[in-house]
Amino acid sequence: MPTQAPVIETERLILRGHRAEDFEAIAAQWADPAVVKYIGGTPSSREASWSRLLRYPGHWQMLGFGYWILYEKNNGAEGAFAGEIGLADYQREITPSLDGMAEMGWVIAPAFHGKGYAFEAAQAVLEWADTHLDRQLCCIIDPQHQASIRLAEKCGFVAETDTTYHGSATRIFLRRT
Repeated sequence: MPTQAPVIETERLILRGHRAEDFEAIAAQWADPAVVKYIGGTPSSREASWSRLLRYPGHWQMLGFGYWILYEKNNGAEGAFAGEIGLADYQREITPSLDGMAEMGWVIAPAFHGKGYAFEAAQAVLEWADTHLDRQLCCIIDPQHQASIRLAEKCGFVAETDTTYHGSATRIFLRRT
């Protein structure tokens, strides 16, 4: 079982584990109203972003899977911060239950929207999951977030049910393999 995120390289991206020096980019991303519009709607404080950063390595340590941070490739090295993507078990109190599943999530920095980076990164994560993870994959998406729904469907996720989570409309998707 991996205890830290492996480095994955795609044609245009480097996916790697989170580090403390990523904090400023993560805090800026999660404080952006455009980023959180369909993810709770409230920009995150620096405190909330720091807690988020700290929980990423914990997923890897305790569960053997988790999130990656995305950087655009620049001559084979890390370039600009492009977002985050990965798999989690958040123990959500949601009906129907997601217990035992790995929930896929993604957030792409607004400067990189429309470049196909989310799909490129998602394909890399799904290839990793297909080889290393023995769990049903799911994702939850605000039904109004059409870009995320299109990405989920392109990645093989199928809408299963509409529900609510923390008082907001939520659609649960399962990946069919």
